[in-house]
Amino acid sequence: MNSGPRLLKRPRGRTVFSGLMTALIVSACSVGPNFERPSVEVPSSFRGSPPVGSTNSLAELTWWEIFKDPTLRGLIGTALTNNYDLRIAVTRVEQAQAVLAQNRALFLPQLGYQGSVGRGKNATGGNLFFTGGMAVDTFAVAGNASWEVDLWGRIRRLNESARAQFLASHEAQREVAISLISQVAQAYFRLLALDAQLEIARRSTNSFGESLRIFSQRFEQGVISKLETSAAAAALASAAATVPEFERQIFVQENFINVLLGREPGPVARSATLLQEDLLSSVPAGLPSELLKRRPDIREAEQLLHSATAQIGVAVADFFPRLSLTALFGQVSPELSAFTGGGANAWNAAASLAGPLFQGGRLLGQYRQAQAMRAEALLRYQAVVLDAFAEVANDLISVQKLSLERVEQARAVEAYQVAVQVSMERYVAGRASYYEVLQEQQLLFPSENTLVQVELNQFLSFVQLYQALGGGFPLENGGKAAAPGGSF
Repeated sequence: MNSGPRLLKRPRGRTVFSGLMTALIVSACSVGPNFERPSVEVPSSFRGSPPVGSTNSLAELTWWEIFKDPTLRGLIGTALTNNYDLRIAVTRVEQAQAVLAQNRALFLPQLGYQGSVGRGKNATGGNLFFTGGMAVDTFAVAGNASWEVDLWGRIRRLNESARAQFLASHEAQREVAISLISQVAQAYFRLLALDAQLEIARRSTNSFGESLRIFSQRFEQGVISKLETSAAAAALASAAATVPEFERQIFVQENFINVLLGREPGPVARSATLLQEDLLSSVPAGLPSELLKRRPDIREAEQLLHSATAQIGVAVADFFPRLSLTALFGQVSPELSAFTGGGANAWNAAASLAGPLFQGGRLLGQYRQAQAMRAEALLRYQAVVLDAFAEVANDLISVQKLSLERVEQARAVEAYQVAVQVSMERYVAGRASYYEVLQEQQLLFPSENTLVQVELNQFLSFVQLYQALGGGFPLENGGKAAAPGGSF
């Protein structure tokens, strides 16, 4: 009599096992499109790039190899450690990593437990249940497990999307770091330029003051009129008025640098002048195709496109039924002492299949939304690539033309310096008027300021080109590197 039931249980267990294995085999497929890097039109060379045989790129050098000034390198290292925007970017990476861990957990069975103690009449466990009018006690404890079998790859697509988001956040962090390096370098060069312009303003003030002294002496001797001394006094006052303005700008620029460094406003030490800074004489741009692999904003846009593509698979999987396996094992009894007996054992194993029949267009709307989001991500990727090529081309031509402009402007300054000296000698000798002296002085000092601005623009264009090429850190280990004096 007892052999029959035992024989019936074996095929049932085999059936459940076979069904589970079949589900696992079927779950090897994933609905929705697989991601492929979109093809973009890549030029053979950057516009404005000089014809060179080398394929090396300026971006292959790390930032501490590019910037030789020890003070600047110290500032960049501090910024990479303390800057708040970069620290915020790090927390976003950590958030994306946590989201990825949450999605990975969907692959595994979800285990839990439950327990209850109660006493009631014609009710148990919060539900109505006839107990013959008697008050009864209930004791229960159990462990439970549930697992969604990934038949259509919904969970895998969720993980694929989350992983792409994580990688995108890492590229965003790298983009913030590279931008921060560029910001600190440009701010430091602007500070040095302001120092140079302040020096020019003070020198011009002294020069106009010397002219006023000479004019005043000749006025007292009755050689010239009040017109000449008044013109010299006006020129002196105009030059002196620029000194506090440059001092104000220096104060503000120092505070801006300290904000980038994540510290309180204060003075910024500098160990060199703008003219003492050294730039690389050669600025190879490398191959445009390498830009797609190096620039963090392009890599970030690619990962966001990958994530959006995976979300289409998630939306498609929602059209299909979901298979869930559940199990429960525990003890339940009206008497606590009966927990040790076999009669108190409780267990349950079940499989459920649930799918949509009518959702009023909700699932179709989600699918179309996912498609539109992927289309947007693709357009953003293409736009970022196009902007990257344009930025490199603009910065390349700027570096080249500003170098030529600097040479010519330096010649102009040198010629004006000679003109001022000669005009003053002619005036003292009585062979030139005061107007000639003031005219040459008023041409010299703006020309010197223009030279400083051209030199500054040359430095800024170099830094912008380095940033546009994706320079800053080697791509190994996700673009992170232990820099001298910095923790990034």
